[in-house]
Amino acid sequence: MSKRNSKTLMFYINSIHDGGAQRVILQLAHRFSGAGYRCLLVTSFVDEHEYPVPEGVERVSIEQREIRQSWLKRNFSRIRALRRLCRKERPAALISFMAEANFRSILATMGLPTRCIVSVRNDPEFEYSGRIGRLVGKLLLPLADGCVFQTRQAVEWFPKRLQKKSAVIMNQVDAKFFNTPLSAGRSGIVTTGRLNVQKNQALLIRAYKRIAHRVQDDLYIYGAGELREELAALAVDLGIPDRVHLPGPSDDVPGVLSSAKLFVLCSNHEGMPNSLLEALAMGLPCISTDCPCGGPKMVIDSGRNGYLIPVGDERALAARMLWLIRNPGHADRIAAAARLRANAFRPEHIFSLWQNYVEGIINK
Repeated sequence: MSKRNSKTLMFYINSIHDGGAQRVILQLAHRFSGAGYRCLLVTSFVDEHEYPVPEGVERVSIEQREIRQSWLKRNFSRIRALRRLCRKERPAALISFMAEANFRSILATMGLPTRCIVSVRNDPEFEYSGRIGRLVGKLLLPLADGCVFQTRQAVEWFPKRLQKKSAVIMNQVDAKFFNTPLSAGRSGIVTTGRLNVQKNQALLIRAYKRIAHRVQDDLYIYGAGELREELAALAVDLGIPDRVHLPGPSDDVPGVLSSAKLFVLCSNHEGMPNSLLEALAMGLPCISTDCPCGGPKMVIDSGRNGYLIPVGDERALAARMLWLIRNPGHADRIAAAARLRANAFRPEHIFSLWQNYVEGIINK
């Protein structure tokens, strides 16, 4: 077997059409490209409405369009194709994001000189749920050469064998969130993210109903997803359809946040939520559920640079939103502390952690 190309890295994820993990892997490939590496981004298939691939990153797709087939055939064909790519390109490391891509990468690199680095991007109780999921998480993932987690709580779910060769690295936040100033005369309670059960925007609507008659600020829920009609119907049922806005996804998230008074994250579970990190970097007062696997808890010291509430606690969320809106001086102090905390998410700092970790594994 020929040697590895020490300055070639391969990144693998199912698709790049939506989601925080997809954005992060694109940013990571772009950063490594800027550091002098040849970077190949491999996806399982080409999808509609994809994020743009950064300049300097080569795109390869196993399937030009997603092939619908059985679980066994799908995984066998993608693992085989990924292994062929590794044999051809001989990357120093294959870096994968998300559960399916992770186990395929481990199997595809077995017996090859390419190092395999996987990354867990969500709560493992959900990402590796069920009998097969637990088998992959507990037995297969420890075979990787390394693993990047987003939270310490996620690390603890996995066997010691994997923990010992892992690193905890939070997501980077794009510089535009640090550089966009907040607008004068801000108004509105805002959240951003996919409209689905995990994000639990229904909790936010119900909590907002409790205070809508006491505040002038409307509620804005940005994002696309399968629950859009259900959330709109909930606002109607609660008698506040004119106060709850569902404008869809935004192409200018910094602009959306810059005009908001308050940011709220209501998720049932998360990895390290990009939307929360971005709001903290903007200097917005933030409220988040204290959800597993501990991402919000790692970045919010409740009462100092934001507030944590129990998952699903409608009353606590309503009370905290009302408190921050009625106490703007306190909200400003919280927001100033949030911006200081956000320095830990600056792109150059996060990339240096990734680079040191990846190169440490490559050079072993």
